[in-house]
Amino acid sequence: MKMNFKNTQGFEKDLKKLFKKFQSFDDDLIEFKKVLSESPLGIGKHFNVITEINHVYIIKARFFCRSLKKKNLRIIYAYIKEEKKIEFIEMYFKGNKENENRERTKQYLKSFIKIAKKEIF
Repeated sequence: MKMNFKNTQGFEKDLKKLFKKFQSFDDDLIEFKKVLSESPLGIGKHFNVITEINHVYIIKARFFCRSLKKKNLRIIYAYIKEEKKIEFIEMYFKGNKENENRERTKQYLKSFIKIAKKEIF
């Protein structure tokens, strides 16, 4: 399945910070995208659907970075099923931040709620 990938502005900022710290990051992201192309909702216990609205799934996943070894990064992304598109929303280092920025995810989802209201009325 051909999957389209896009980064939100917030994710771009996260990437810049993390890219400087971890040498394998670029290659690890390529591998992660390969997994998502085959299984957009993820595989196994390292992927968790946080919410689903109008065929838009918000997923939180562990992101394995070879430079980190056992320390974990988390990635939040949206899978838009009808468009075969994945938009990355947030990435953070679990050691610095316990949970995702829920406000960022809410802001992202607002656009889909507005679209759904227009379709209904």
